This record gives sequence, structure tokens and C-alpha cells, in this order.
Amino acid sequence: MKTINIHEAKTHLSRLVEQAARGESFIIAKAGKPLVKVVPVTAPEASQVKRIGFLEGEIRVPDDFDSMGQAEIESVFGSP
Repeated sequence: MKTINIHEAKTHLSRLVEQAARGESFIIAKAGKPLVKVVPVTAPEASQVKRIGFLEGEIRVPDDFDSMGQAEIESVFGSP
């Protein structure tokens, strides 16, 4: 992703907005420090990205998950 300084962004705003609308995101920086990221409106926002269930079918949780290592834990900390 390219970084553009704020002066250049002001000078070429129309062109940059058109590029962002086509999916070419970019970062605007001031004195080399990134300030904002420009992305197309159609890009999914962080809150829209699905995270729950993204490993579905990839991993398996054992049936005894809640009691795994219970004997070792009780030997170290005692039983409740």
C-alpha cells in the first residue's frame, strides 16, 4: 500500500479518490508519520469481518477439554 504525504494528497485529491474507489487503498502521512488510511466504501469494516467460526472444520476440541490435566492441576494446587 502506498503512502502519500498530505501536501501531495491535497494537490491530487480527485485522482486519489478515484483510485481508492477502484480499490487502490493508500495512506496519508504528515512528516512521514501515517495519519489515515483511505479505503473504498465497499471495503468491509473491521466490525463486519467475520471472525467467529473462521476455523470451523479445521480443528477439533476434545470432549474432555474441560477436565484435561485435572489430575496434574489438583496435585499442584490441591483439589477444590
